[in-house]
Amino acid sequence: MNQISQLHISSNTLTPQIYSDLRQKCSNLFQPYETADIEIALQNTLYSVVIFDKQQPVGIGRVVGDDRIVFFIKDVVVDPAYQKRSIGTMLMRSILDYIYKQACPSAYIGLMSTPDKESFYEKFGFIRRPNELQGCGMVKFVE
Repeated sequence: MNQISQLHISSNTLTPQIYSDLRQKCSNLFQPYETADIEIALQNTLYSVVIFDKQQPVGIGRVVGDDRIVFFIKDVVVDPAYQKRSIGTMLMRSILDYIYKQACPSAYIGLMSTPDKESFYEKFGFIRRPNELQGCGMVKFVE
């Protein structure tokens, strides 16, 4: 665990309760899921990270994929009361450290940015799509 002031990072300790609570604090951005579904999702997560202020979770992130060629960064969420304090940067550094240790050369790292957060991810080398070489990212939700 890395200590930074009152904040500390904990790997692979994300629980359904922490996941739901932090996403609910940003309810305008995220749809809710049933606890049983969250439990399965977290069991199938390659890596997760939680940032705590003392004992209070204030940021989360996780990685899904095949752990070698494809990695998808999901659920990077920071409690609105803690935004603009470099917590997102701490989450992304931890996530990318994990991925770089696991990934083969030319591995794909994807994510879907929330609106107006693209420049945050560009600081970590992510590129916007579409561009001259790549089409738009696409998504479909199960009804």
